Amino acid sequence: MSRNAKQTIPYAQQQLTQAITQLKQGGPREEILPMLETVLSQLQTLATHDHLTGALNRRALIARLESELERSLRTGHTFTFAVIGIDRLPEIMEQHGQDATKRVLQVVTLEAGRMLRTLDSFGRIAATEFAIVMPTTWLDQSLKAIHRLQSCITAVDWNSITPGETISFCTGLTPNSPGDTAELMLARASAALIQAKAKGPGGIAQQETELPDFDPSSAD
Repeated sequence: MSRNAKQTIPYAQQQLTQAITQLKQGGPREEILPMLETVLSQLQTLATHDHLTGALNRRALIARLESELERSLRTGHTFTFAVIGIDRLPEIMEQHGQDATKRVLQVVTLEAGRMLRTLDSFGRIAATEFAIVMPTTWLDQSLKAIHRLQSCITAVDWNSITPGETISFCTGLTPNSPGDTAELMLARASAALIQAKAKGPGGIAQQETELPDFDPSSAD
């Protein structure tokens, strides 16, 4: 995960200022280039990561989803896309305040980073929602992964953040299908999330594309 943007921006500014100063003074190239490379890395982080949690931001997560769709088209491997929504976050904000709410989002991101595979992509796509791209993963496998993540989240000692309240989340899942786009998969997973929320805290729902009806006469 990246550092918080409040830390990253001043650091990048400092490095850039030093590099510009050395350039004006005719400083050695071998000292200036590493500074500029560091600044570039920091700016790339700012462009692709959520400033609060360090998770991928919406644009970067959708780019990962599009990349996985392209890879799946080449290899034929299936994958799963999930959208998760933190339960009762508006109520948590009202009862425990903004700082506690921010901390909830950060801890969820931290636990996801610990539990998910390195090839999975985890990002924040809305104020209360995250999404996960799970490559080479069947729907039943992704369900197991979500259950493990739910267990990790509920096992956190939340008393220091939200006294008397345990954090949970609902999940909408969808596998990729022929002809899919990132927009279609996001729409299906979001619709599944609505169904999951109707089940109550911790609910999980899945939505797949319907296969066309088979017409025996077409085989003649």
